[in-house]
Amino acid sequence: MPGTGGPPAPPALPVPVTEAGRAGLAALIAAPARALVGLDFDGTLAPIVEDPAAARAAPPTTAAVGRLASVAGTVAVITGRPAADAAEFAGLGPESGVLVLGHYGGQRWEAGRLSSPAPPPGLAVACADLPGVLASAGASEGVFVEDKGYAVAVHTRRAARPQQELDRLRPVLTELAARTGLHAEPGRFVLELRPPGSDKGKALRELVRERSAGAVLFCGDDLGDRPAFGAVRELRAEGIPGLTVCSGSDEVPDLAAEADLVVAGPAAVTELLDGLAGALAGA
Repeated sequence: MPGTGGPPAPPALPVPVTEAGRAGLAALIAAPARALVGLDFDGTLAPIVEDPAAARAAPPTTAAVGRLASVAGTVAVITGRPAADAAEFAGLGPESGVLVLGHYGGQRWEAGRLSSPAPPPGLAVACADLPGVLASAGASEGVFVEDKGYAVAVHTRRAARPQQELDRLRPVLTELAARTGLHAEPGRFVLELRPPGSDKGKALRELVRERSAGAVLFCGDDLGDRPAFGAVRELRAEGIPGLTVCSGSDEVPDLAAEADLVVAGPAAVTELLDGLAGALAGA
């Protein structure tokens, strides 16, 4: 009835389509202090935009992440971006209680403090050679390079035919990565050259061990999130319940096919986080 006062009820939680996903969600709610929630940034907390430097989480999303961090054992943003940039773009301050693992776990931002290894020597060579490689390949107008500090990414989103251009450039970029000791990681109209041996799955598994998590959720939108989905499945086989969530788009249907739950982009992710925060607070 109008005028009853009190805070609005949190959104109802969507139901995962798999039995394992439903069990994972139940385990998260049953033991909030041992719940670990891992979140991608681009396409999950923030909409995909043409200029990666312009990506920002909306204020309701930042608020939902903060509410969840206040009741869950661990909330972590796990991203290919530099960790400090991701924290800033997500609106997270030192007091947020949110951990940010950048460069696929290579960097760590926690309570405003950043720890980072030195960039691999091959990265400087790749960055120096990349303009010549793209010119020799006849890269189309709209192709641009993003220097991530610990990796370098070639984006084709602004090209007239983004996927065709990415497919055309993939062989020369993969060869450059191999020559400089880097790994070529594909994404949504992007190919990233980064150090080998680190991915979101490894970062998630290490964090689960570090925090002695009793249940885990990972939400992502892109091919780079596949290793984290695989880690959740491996953890389930080891007895740790888990839930995979896809922030769905038409650009990466393959990831949605692997998920226990698909939601419609960052706005729906925000609703999910709000609903989960409410469920954990009421446990």
